Amino acid sequence: MVTRHVSEGVVNMRGELQRSGTCGLEPTIPCSRKAPRCRIDAIDHDALTDVSGYDRLELIRHSPQLHFARPSATIFPLSEGFPDRSCNRLEKRVERKVRCCALVSDEGPHFNLLKEGGFTCLPGTRNLNLWNEDELISELQDCVASVAGSEPYTPRVLKALPKLRVIARTGVGFDAVDLATCDAQGIVVATTPGVNHHSVAEHTMAMLLGLARGFPELDRKMRVGDWERVAYPRVIGSTLGIVGLGRIGQATATRGVGLGMKVLACEPYPNPEFVKQWGIEIVSLDDLLSRSDYVSLHNPFTPQSKHLMNRERFAKMKRGSVFINTARGGLVDETALIAALDSGHLRAAGLDVFEVEPLPLDSPLFKFKNVMLAGHVAGLDIESQRDTLTMTADTILQLYRGSWPQERIQNLKGVTNWKW
Repeated sequence: MVTRHVSEGVVNMRGELQRSGTCGLEPTIPCSRKAPRCRIDAIDHDALTDVSGYDRLELIRHSPQLHFARPSATIFPLSEGFPDRSCNRLEKRVERKVRCCALVSDEGPHFNLLKEGGFTCLPGTRNLNLWNEDELISELQDCVASVAGSEPYTPRVLKALPKLRVIARTGVGFDAVDLATCDAQGIVVATTPGVNHHSVAEHTMAMLLGLARGFPELDRKMRVGDWERVAYPRVIGSTLGIVGLGRIGQATATRGVGLGMKVLACEPYPNPEFVKQWGIEIVSLDDLLSRSDYVSLHNPFTPQSKHLMNRERFAKMKRGSVFINTARGGLVDETALIAALDSGHLRAAGLDVFEVEPLPLDSPLFKFKNVMLAGHVAGLDIESQRDTLTMTADTILQLYRGSWPQERIQNLKGVTNWKW
């Protein structure tokens, strides 16, 4: 059945499309039996991907006629006017796949949120090594978005994924993503600010307190019957030096103050109110290293900050001090750190991140009894996992619907015309 373009109307319970208002159109279009009442406002090209009632819609360009092909259960919403498209046929549905690459993203609230938004959310293929370029490319074929972990999005990977529109990182770091290539291809790189800083701060302090009291070595000795008693320096009254005073650095600083520590910070743009409220002293990096009993990194990784902690800077740390890194592995020259531990200059180290991840089993770091290791999990607790996955889904949905959550987006600076 053919009719001229309908600006609005309803479907009655006999399954007939009836006009509303006086537009002088033919009165009905036969359609599905017992179809629900619904408005027809428009032809919205994007809405066609959510069509459940028609196998396809044929648009005859330069013609006022509209053809419904093989109607089934539902009349769907349309927006005003015909789209200006070069093709004359639009298929019912194009599947929009989102792949969960982050290691802890195979279940969670993001699945239902994305499903409700018209996306197919797929768990990761865990027998693949996603740090391998070829396997990551295979994993993301035909996907429009990635719920990303720390797997490497190199230029080669990105160029092999022409459908990819969004890399939604589960965390605040994005050093594993080549931003220049993403800019060139119009791929949005987003993070989840403000959801995991408490988790990282607690993890940092757990490492600090454990190392301060002789763990993990005390635990190992007990397991072999070594009842040795060793005295360690008290934490209260000691000095904590924090490199980077953003959300995570601030959360760590407040916990240090709560433990009765003197807190120093190296930060180029400190928050004056926060610094004053918590009695934090802003100092240079060299001053911080020379005065601190515990040094904790919380600054971002950039080309300029690579190997921030090298032989020279480890040598400037107090003898017998403790080094902690829950930020990014690339901030530390691991060869220099190993040398500082071997010489006894450092009393201990707590490491959650590494230059190469996962940490190779032949790493010399495993030989030290005074080094506490964890596998890039500082930002992961139950609350942060829930909130991070919710935010990644929300970011993908906002971008698809035409919004631009600026505070989460780390690239495409100055771009105003990005479209899905």
